[in-house]
Amino acid sequence: MLKELITSLRPKQWYKNLILFICIIFSKNLLNQSMWLNITSAFIIFCMLSGSDYIINDIIDRKKDQMHPKKCRRPIAAGTLDKHIALIAAITLITISLTWSYTINPQFFIASLTFFIMHNAYTLYLKNIILIDILTISIHFVIRAIAGCLAISVFISPWLIICTFLLALFLALAKRRHELVLLGKDAKSHRKILEEYSTDLLDQMITITTSSLIISYTLYTFLADNIYLMATIPLAVYGIFRYMLLIHAKNFGGETEMIFKDKGILTCMTLWLALVIIILYTNNITL
Repeated sequence: MLKELITSLRPKQWYKNLILFICIIFSKNLLNQSMWLNITSAFIIFCMLSGSDYIINDIIDRKKDQMHPKKCRRPIAAGTLDKHIALIAAITLITISLTWSYTINPQFFIASLTFFIMHNAYTLYLKNIILIDILTISIHFVIRAIAGCLAISVFISPWLIICTFLLALFLALAKRRHELVLLGKDAKSHRKILEEYSTDLLDQMITITTSSLIISYTLYTFLADNIYLMATIPLAVYGIFRYMLLIHAKNFGGETEMIFKDKGILTCMTLWLALVIIILYTNNITL
């Protein structure tokens, strides 16, 4: 039962919370040990909140998941984990995580609570409204990024918000497209909102979002005090184009964590992060 419960928490999805660490890198506090304590605690808290939200989502969508070729194997949908036990575990995690978040600071508690409320609003209602569903997913990532800044009390950059939002929107659109292609005629029986989307519409929105993301990131590097950040533009563009290639050529994009299995994207992300750290931490120009 413990194994099934851990599976329902979806630890493979917790990588999404790594975005909380972006603030400690770009605020040039990577070597600040006291901030690392808070940001690591914030990461764990958001993993607990995410895990509890996944359980609640699986309980609500268990019947729909049973019709999905992959999601039918989830413990709650498959019947290998009792929904009542899962709900008790979720409530316990929510209580612990929100209490813990308040000990960091009240602002971070508000961000954590907002994330929890938004996530459940999505699960219960917002995921059934066309366009609002993908926008809500994107806002989840923005809240994560803001929460990281609040946890260590650093400036919340507008560029962090817009680039995070557009990147998350790009990934959300890619996931919707993958679901349409994978499920075909059965798409709307799994997720009702999919009947209102089409691959052509999603492709157009992906094109617009991709263009906006590249322009926004490019403007950020041009306007930043540290002009050497412009050197990271080719890596950012390659990563986005590589993901689009995988979406169309290999029907990629259903589970975002698949990016960690593609050598091209993984290498690109590693090089981008390494280059950003080198530029920020070996140059005296203030960001």
